Amino acid sequence: MPDSWAGLTSKPEYLWGAICAFAALAGVIAFVIRNYLRRRPTPEELERRRRATLHRMGKMGDGEIIDVETASIVYSYSVAGVVYTASQDLVALQSLLPRDPMTMVGSVSVKFDPRNPANSIVLCEDWTGLRNRA
Repeated sequence: MPDSWAGLTSKPEYLWGAICAFAALAGVIAFVIRNYLRRRPTPEELERRRRATLHRMGKMGDGEIIDVETASIVYSYSVAGVVYTASQDLVALQSLLPRDPMTMVGSVSVKFDPRNPANSIVLCEDWTGLRNRA
């Protein structure tokens, strides 16, 4: 075994090649571990990002709230002659809702994705489409 080490140290290009290969392997291992341990967004965070994207890039239209349930609303709106009925979970947005939820029933503004009109919101952290606020 000492003879094999002596052969490596007698040729510097082999030594530098081994060092570079070791550094590249260490970099790949560090990259894999970092990606494995990286924090994945929670479903709540993904929903907040979806609402923020629709607020920022969505197109606005008119809609109507049909039903108010405990933690969600059901609303309908029309885009290019197609009527969509959707619901939005409002658990994370309770502080933005009126005291009497039934005052929300009626006309609202809806923000939707022009490429996927079924993807829509009535309320987010930075915008509200509610018109009948008490």
